[in-house]
Amino acid sequence: MTGTAPAPFTADDYTARMERAARAAADAGLSGLLVTPGPDLVWLTGYAPTAETERLTLLVLAPGQDPVLVVPTLEAPDAARAPAAPALTLRDWTDGKDPYAVTAALLDAHGRYGISDNAWAMHLLGLQSALPDASYASLTHALPMLRAVKDAAELELLAAAGAAADAAFEEIRGVRFAGRREADVAADLAALLRRFGHSQVDFTIVASGPNGANPHHEIGDRVIEHGDMVVLDFGGLKDGYGSDTSRTVHVGEPTDEERRVHDIVREAQEAGFRAVRPGAACQDVDRAARAVIADAGYGEYFIHRTGHGIGVTTHEPPYMIEGEEQPLVPGMCFSVEPGIYLPGRFGVRIEDIVTVTEDGGRRLNNTTREMVIVE
Repeated sequence: MTGTAPAPFTADDYTARMERAARAAADAGLSGLLVTPGPDLVWLTGYAPTAETERLTLLVLAPGQDPVLVVPTLEAPDAARAPAAPALTLRDWTDGKDPYAVTAALLDAHGRYGISDNAWAMHLLGLQSALPDASYASLTHALPMLRAVKDAAELELLAAAGAAADAAFEEIRGVRFAGRREADVAADLAALLRRFGHSQVDFTIVASGPNGANPHHEIGDRVIEHGDMVVLDFGGLKDGYGSDTSRTVHVGEPTDEERRVHDIVREAQEAGFRAVRPGAACQDVDRAARAVIADAGYGEYFIHRTGHGIGVTTHEPPYMIEGEEQPLVPGMCFSVEPGIYLPGRFGVRIEDIVTVTEDGGRRLNNTTREMVIVE
């Protein structure tokens, strides 16, 4: 695939995100947000420290206050080159000093703060020691939709990542499967994702025959045989945004039962996609897909949620699962990936990334969902 590199996000883009996050914190009754290295920090500032170490790095966002990034002095030069640096005040601390005292001076001693899920326990404990009357909530629980609604530029990047994953599938369906190890085909998939622009490959599931009945099968040395159903689930990051798609292929002609199960999953995936529209609840997508499989008599073999959000990570809120009443909003992106898993025999999963539009949904994966025969 060719094309010009996407325009990088600007300091203004990151400033808007930080302002939006601070407002969301206030609306949720929080005093502010404490963001440690990881996907939230990348999304808010474009800054990804070269190594996540025991030294505290922390973005402090609070309504009505300028954003402050607390960083170790030795990493301050890198932080100063971050895309969002013009909108940040850097507060550095040197080895031998107490970074929690530096941070505590920026916080309300009696406040309640949302904090990154992946914050190190030692850092949270340090903050609790410095501010014993403050309290904390994980960002996933306090602000689960913080990154859920994508803007036009993010949607373009997600669409490009999906197209790259589609190109990888079109290539992999032409390679030989029979007589090769799952690990060999997985390596082919990883190489294709990189060839089509991925900088990071997060997973390449190749689950053949009975291994296909395990949704998160770890690739191994099983030799793929003629007559196997093979679940392919692969994705990663391209230009900082995720791809994730699944297709199930068959080595040689399938049996009538295998074709029937594949057709049921395809119909379920279509039903889940048709349920996508603004105002519908996340659980409505799960219910629509699950009903098709249950009505066909395979309900007990659909053993996972129908979908998950995607953005700067390949798995994030929102989740398409029973009990999730969060309404869908234009700009949300998530997978729709029902499956049937018959223990000891085979599995089928079909997955597209879908974005909510003003009047429905749009697929970001567009390879065929019909049964594909491979050699």
